[in-house]
This record gives sequence, C-alpha cells and structure tokens, in this order.
Amino acid sequence: MAIALLTNYLTAYRVPLYRLLAERHDVEVLCYGRGERYTPGWFRDLDRQLAAAPFPARRLSGAAEALRLGTRYQTVIAPFAGGAILPAAYVGARRRRRRFVLWASVWSQPRSLSHALALPLTRHIYRRADAVVAYGEHVRRFVARIRGTDADIVIAPQTVEPELFAREVGAEEVRAFRRAHGLDERPLVLYVGRLIEEKGVGVLLDAWPGVDADARLVLIGDGPLAERARGTPGIRLLGPMARAELPAAYAAAELLVLASLPTPRFREPWGLVCNEAMHQGRPVVASDAVGAVAGGLVRDGESGLVVPAGDPTALAGAIARLLADEALRHRLGEAARTAVRPHTYEAMVAAFDRALAIAAGRSRSGH
Repeated sequence: MAIALLTNYLTAYRVPLYRLLAERHDVEVLCYGRGERYTPGWFRDLDRQLAAAPFPARRLSGAAEALRLGTRYQTVIAPFAGGAILPAAYVGARRRRRRFVLWASVWSQPRSLSHALALPLTRHIYRRADAVVAYGEHVRRFVARIRGTDADIVIAPQTVEPELFAREVGAEEVRAFRRAHGLDERPLVLYVGRLIEEKGVGVLLDAWPGVDADARLVLIGDGPLAERARGTPGIRLLGPMARAELPAAYAAAELLVLASLPTPRFREPWGLVCNEAMHQGRPVVASDAVGAVAGGLVRDGESGLVVPAGDPTALAGAIARLLADEALRHRLGEAARTAVRPHTYEAMVAAFDRALAIAAGRSRSGH
C-alpha cells in the first residue's frame, strides 16, 4: 500500500471517507483502538469493524509497529491522538524519509501533565509535518499559530452520512418512534452522545429544571451520568440507539443540545451530532466550547443558539426561548439545513487530495 492512515476505531461516519480514499489513493487504514473515555463500551468491537470494512484495514499492534511504518508506506497520515502512536508514526516516517501528514483535531492546547511533557515533541510534529488536514477553521487557526503559516493547512469539513441523516422522515415514522419509546406528544429536546461531564451533560441536567416549558428532555447514549439522569424529573433516558433510528429521533425533536465543557485534557473537537440534527432541519443549542461552533457551522442566531460553557442558566434560557418561538425554530432549522449541506465526503476527500499533493511537493523539493 502507498499510504497508511492511522485511526482508533472504524466509526460508521468515517467509513465512506476511508472507502473513497482507498479507491483514490491506495490507502490502508490501521486501527489502534483506545479512546475509552469518550468511546462507549458497546462500540469497541474493533475485530468486527475490521471484518466488515469495505477497504483495506487491519489492526496496528502499537507504537513499536508505528515506528516501522516507513519501511512499508510512502506516506503516513496520523491524528493527534493515541498516546505514543503519533510520535512513533512521525519518527518512523522520518527515519525513512517518508511523507507525513497530520490530521489535526485539537484547537486548544491540552493542559495535563502528560501533554505538557510531550509538548516539545508535539509542537515539532505540528511544525514539521509535510501538510496538515484540519477539522475546521478553528483547528486551522490553532495549527497556523504553531506553524507560523496556514499555506499548507487544508480543512476537511466534518461530515456524516447525508443519505442517512438528510433523508425525509415522515409524520408516521415520527409517531412510530414516539410510540416505540413511550413518548407522548409533548415537545422533545434531544441530547445524543456519551453521558459524561465533558459533554456538558451535568450542566444540562442542572439547567433542565429551569426550562419553564411543558417539554421532555430525551437523552440517547450511555455513560457515568446515566443514573443521575434517571433521577431528574422530566427526563427520559433511552440508552444507546442504532444510527438508523437517529434520523427519526431528530425529526421528532424540536432541537438538539450539546453543552460541552472545556477541561484540561479535552475540548470538543467538533460534535458531529450537530451535523446530524442540522440535516433534519433542527436548530442546535451549543456551548462555545463545541468545535462546530468555533469552526463556524453552528452560528448564534443564524443556525442555532450559542451559550457560554458551564452556564446552566444561559443554557436553560436558550432552550426555553426556542421552545417558545416556533418561527425562530423554523428559521434557524432551515438555515441549519443549508449550512450543513456543503459538509460532504467529496469535500473531505478533496482536502486530503490537496494535503497529499502538498506533501508530495515538499518531498520532491527536499523540504
């Protein structure tokens, strides 16, 4: 194979991208697992994912193998994740004078001790990568400050499957979804994702009693805050849900909430549930610590409402405002549908095309 692309798991929303890259660029996807804090347990069946992959994919055994990638591949693409995997992949590529492309998702420097110790090396990788593929404009700005230029940073717009999430969901399907999950006709406010503090779930649970409306908060997902959610009045916890069911969930809801919090180790790189809801024409209430906000997809008063991270009063007010104003919900929802439409896999592949061309050019020039 000409190109190795490293990742942790084969998430469903990445499979179309990897398939297109394999067809166009002779890419093999190497998976190393990990990310347990943010990945639900029911998702971590990497062997099953590899067996079902419609492109060349295999398990990466660890950092020692990452060091040897330069003996087999002309180009290595690696993300800012995986502990020692990133530096090992970089060093291994450079030992053999291979091209290295960084797939960057971080937009604020993590402040943990381990990140502080690794900072000189990670900044070197940021500066010396042949090209950088960024999650969005917010990541591009962060990386450009380190590299001193944005000339070789390209943005691959974060994408979910439009054929799934943008499909038309009829009234009968919405009614069937409500019946299946025991939901009455009250308006629904939706959260989808891990039930953890970093995702702002605790703030949302604090905020919900302040939403003065006859509505129900529906949580889809699992995690440490599940028990607390079950004990909060007006909340329905549905647990994990198959992706095929999610379009009906979004269509049944009035809006989506993603109130992520910044922590020393984490700042929401994007928040693809925003894309999913927006494809169904649903506005998003998001905190300013969400990458889709910083990256320009969710805009306050245009395609959703933005609140300060960690402020349950502001969050409750934004939710209540949308629940009370049908015209505003419709206007923001239609603008959201329009805003997310350019986020396609073709646009992502075009960004990787550009990054690989930049890397090849630097290699030929001896940089």
